Amino acid sequence: MDKQKILVVDDDQHLRLVLSETLTSCGYEVETADSGNRALSILEKEPFDLMITDLMMPGIKGIELIKKAKALYPSMGAIVITAYGTIERAVEAMQNRAYDFITKPFSISQIESRVKRFFEFKQLQQENLNLKQKLEKYHLDTRIVGESQAIKEVLNHIDIVAKSDATVFIRGESGTGKELVAQAIHDRSDRAENAFRKINCAAVPETLFESTLFGHEKGSFSGAYRQQKGIFEECHEGTILLDEISEIPYSLQAKLLRVIQEMKVTRVGSTTEIPIDVRIIATTNRDINELIESAKFREDLFFRLNVFPITVPPLRERKEDIPVIIDHFLGLFKEKYHFQKKIIAPSLMQKIMNYDWPGNVRQLQHMIERAILFSGKEEVITEKHFQFKHEGFRSKKQVAVDESEVLPLAEMERRMIMAALRKTNNHRTKAAELLGITVRTLRNKLNEYEEQGLMEDIQ
Repeated sequence: MDKQKILVVDDDQHLRLVLSETLTSCGYEVETADSGNRALSILEKEPFDLMITDLMMPGIKGIELIKKAKALYPSMGAIVITAYGTIERAVEAMQNRAYDFITKPFSISQIESRVKRFFEFKQLQQENLNLKQKLEKYHLDTRIVGESQAIKEVLNHIDIVAKSDATVFIRGESGTGKELVAQAIHDRSDRAENAFRKINCAAVPETLFESTLFGHEKGSFSGAYRQQKGIFEECHEGTILLDEISEIPYSLQAKLLRVIQEMKVTRVGSTTEIPIDVRIIATTNRDINELIESAKFREDLFFRLNVFPITVPPLRERKEDIPVIIDHFLGLFKEKYHFQKKIIAPSLMQKIMNYDWPGNVRQLQHMIERAILFSGKEEVITEKHFQFKHEGFRSKKQVAVDESEVLPLAEMERRMIMAALRKTNNHRTKAAELLGITVRTLRNKLNEYEEQGLMEDIQ
């Protein structure tokens, strides 16, 4: 187990020496700094678990140092040393998230006990966090709801692959629950106690992709003020979910392939290879074969990711699960909003069963939550509480924007996007050019509309 690291900051050389020798003899790894400026230089290079700092020093004072240190490492603890006459400043330091303060003069046993108490507190915090994460994982896992043969097959695949380290490629439309499947695989794996990190590949700017995935060194590009680990390093011995993997820039796909094959990363601005141990799960809601044929996705990367494929079926292909899913969401939202009883009227249930659910389970979840809120004290949820289409929804014949209407900007934007798609016969690249936006932006907007159930049929 790595030693806990402590940074001692004080302009008094004798006190620094005493604290360093005392804490080192207690088994801690200790580094010292004679000023706040020196402390910040050290912190920019490496993290510490705890900083012990004097309040009154030349240059940067203790309180300012704590603020700057916390900006770099929010979870790092701070204990302040203060003279009797500066108790008020010590209280101010506590208000700036210092853990504790100790007044001069103090004994060796006092500093030892304060430091020991801090690390016991941190351990308790971590245990509570682990317990909370386990509970969250349990509740998340139980949200994969259904009794159909299609969903049973997905659950069976999860059980088969979970204990292995095989790379998993999950396909499915937006809102089908691909992330829940990935989480369930991690939760059942031998890595369950370690990190599970998700990166939405569609949301990362292209210029930051490499840094986000693999990390960077200080000064490697404009804005790189300090060394930063990438997600692959942060997730060592855990699981990475590359959500919407099809959105990774083509120029980066070869580097990702090499990392997956060699299990080594090289930070931007460095030539040093860092070994990693991660389990990779990737998802997409797009036709990956079409992307490969159009040279937008590397076939060799796909083969490396597609070791164990799982396809999550759309809700329209497992409608027998809808009553079970509705019952689950009713229970969830009744508890959340403190309602005793809520049921779906039979006539509404029939309409729900006949609907195609373009936004899948996520759309159904949002609509059930909204219906519960609309129904208020009424126990029976009926058609008047349920909207299958957005209030501003138009049929495909109503393409033109009526200038006499005053609509929210988001709805105006949606209508313009739909009009552009119709004008270009659903050619997304041409539609994006007409709208003056990128294809990526257009795709993200359409994904949002699918999730919200606002997509129109483009013929």
